[in-house]
This record gives sequence, C-alpha cells and structure tokens, in this order.
Amino acid sequence: ETERQLTRLPQAGPAAAVLAVARDAASAARRDEADARAAIGQLRREGEMRRERLAAIDLEQRNWGKRREGAAAQGLTLDQRRRSLEEEIEALIGRPAAIAGESEALAANIAAAAHSAGAAADRLAVGETRWREATERARGADQLLAEARERRARLDEQAAAAAETHTALVRDIGERIGATPAELQQLAGLAEGENVPDAAAGAARLDRLRQDRAQIGPVNLMAEGEAAEIEAEVEDLEHERADLTEAIAKLRAGAQALDRQGRELLAAAFERVNRDFGILFARLFGGGKAELALTDDGDPLTAGLEIMASPTGKRLQSLSLLSGGEQALTALALLFAVFLTKPAPICVLDEVDAPLDDANVDRLCSLVAEIADTTGIRFLLITHHRITMARADRLFGVTMAERGVSQLVSVDLARAVRLRQSA
Repeated sequence: ETERQLTRLPQAGPAAAVLAVARDAASAARRDEADARAAIGQLRREGEMRRERLAAIDLEQRNWGKRREGAAAQGLTLDQRRRSLEEEIEALIGRPAAIAGESEALAANIAAAAHSAGAAADRLAVGETRWREATERARGADQLLAEARERRARLDEQAAAAAETHTALVRDIGERIGATPAELQQLAGLAEGENVPDAAAGAARLDRLRQDRAQIGPVNLMAEGEAAEIEAEVEDLEHERADLTEAIAKLRAGAQALDRQGRELLAAAFERVNRDFGILFARLFGGGKAELALTDDGDPLTAGLEIMASPTGKRLQSLSLLSGGEQALTALALLFAVFLTKPAPICVLDEVDAPLDDANVDRLCSLVAEIADTTGIRFLLITHHRITMARADRLFGVTMAERGVSQLVSVDLARAVRLRQSA
C-alpha cells in the first residue's frame, strides 16, 4: 500500500526547485528586512540626537539670554559706578588745596610748638642755672656764716680774756699801789712824753702788750652788718629751697600716682590679653590650654613675661620647649589677643602661615575671617599658601608681562563667586 501511494505521489524534483527558490526569496526578504530595520534604527538614533541637540541649543539660547541680561545689568551697574566715581572725582578736585592749607596750618602749629618748646627749654636751663648758683651762694653763705661765727666766738673769748686780764691788772695795781691805772703816770712822777726809768722792763712790757694786741687781731666793725646781710640771703635761699623741696615732693607724688595708674592699667590689660590668649589658643589648636605669667609679682612694670602653653595631649610647658609650628600658632594667638585688646582698622600679616601645615592654616584662616566679620578689621595677608589665597576675598599679585616690567593684578574672588552663582 505504501508503495502504491508512493507511486501516486508527484515527482520531488520540481517541488525541490520551487522550495529552493522560495528559500532564496525568503533569505533575500530577511536581508531586506534586516537592512530596513537597521536603517530605521539609524534614523531613530539620528532623530533622537537631533532632538537632544535641539534641546541643548534651546538651553544654551536661554543661558545666553540670561547672560545678556546679566551683562546689561552689569553695564548699568558699571555706568552708575562710573558716574559716582566722576562725582567723587569732582568732589575731590579741591581736596588737594584744602590738604595743602591744612598742611601749612599744621606746619605753622608745629613751628610754634617747637618755638614754645625751645623757649621752655631755655627757661628750664636758666632756672636750673639759677638754682645751681643759688645753691652755690647758699653753700658759700653757710661757710661765711660759720667762719663769722667762729671769728665772733674767738673775739668774744679774746675780749673776755682781755677783760679778765684788765680786771686782774686793775686789781693788782690797786692791791700793790693802791691807785687806779689813770693815776700811775702821776704817781710815777713822769712828765708828758718822758720815758720810764727802766727801759728794759718797759720794752719787755711793750713787747708783751704788742704780742697780746697782735693775738687779739683787728676788730671788724662791719661784721654785724655783713652777718645780717648773709642771714637775709640765707633766709631767701631757705625759702627757695623750701619751694624746690615742695616741687620735688609734688613731682614725686605725681610720679607715684602715674606708676600706680600704670600698674592698674597694665594689670587690667594683662588680664584681658591673658583671657583672650587662652580662648584663641584653644581655637587654633582645637583644644589645650595657654596662659601668661609674670616672672616677678612685686612690680608688674618691671616684671618679665613668661608664655606657658599646653597643646592637646601635652603638659603645660614654656614656649621655648614647643615645636616650630606650635610656637608659631602660640605667637599668633598672643598677637591676636593683644590686637583684640587694642584693635586697629588694618592688620598686616606677613608670611605667618609659612611654618604651618594645611589643617592649622585652615584654622588660622577661619579665625581671621571670624575676627574680620565681628570687629570690622581689614586683614592684609602676604602669603604664598594656596589655602590662604583660596580663603581670601580679594587677591593682589605682581606679574611680569614683559621682561623687566612688573604689573599689579587684582582678582575679586567674592564677586566672582556671586557672578557664578547668578549665572
């Protein structure tokens, strides 16, 4: 049955040929479909890229529009700034003349003050000269007074001795002769101008009397008047000395008051600086303790100063025992403490961050920024450190565009950040 059915079937050759043709057509159709799908994918990718490009162009167009608006606003700001600068320049045109007038007035005042100072110095020199001369005169008057008193005492002693001698002679004459000295010539029977009989005795007596008279010395009749003049001059000198003593006492009292006030002010300033020094030291080191100590508790005006510091993990020790970076940070803390006690509008720091590492430089910059924000002090830092320059609001540098020609360049970093945020 199977063989009969096989014989009834058509021949396989034509069908195989048709099948081969169909298979070739199907393969070609598949290749065409694959090519078409690839072309469609390529077109879709190109369309997607074009849509992305159009979106990017639209976004860029909007950004350029915003930049155009920002540039217009910046142009208006610059125009306003230019007008304000022109007005300021017009207002300052007459300032040099005013300054010159003020300078002339100040020069005149300085000259007058110098003249007054010279005159005061001359008066002081004259007064000192007169005081020295008065002192010399007083010393000489004291010496003359002492000599006059010695002469007077000596004369009083000699007069007393002569009076005793005269009394003794009168008594001796009265006892021996029974007459007075005035009656001796009459009792001796001597005429006027007649010599005594015993020439040797008379000569010896005369010599003795001359010697006694020579020992008495001449009598100064003007001694009492001279002594009165000297006493009056001494009294004037004593008044002057009392005035000088009183002035010296007042000057000493004023000096003591100034010393006392200076000690009080120094103690108050030392307490403030010591408190701020401890706080700033802890800020810069991230902890630790530091204090100032006087080497002599007796007088703060003559006492020395010792800096004691204790970074985190170390014991309290002197500044000389710390490392270079720790010494630099401690010195900066003390410098800022003194600066906060007596602030100034501008503070210049020259290469203070050179011995510090990056972490300490960042702490230093944070502290400087905080002090500037709270006190309004302007800090000018001379540095080569990148962190310090990055934390600054404005940079000023010197560049050499041409050989041998230097040019100052400034960059406002804060304004650049604002422009970037607005863009």
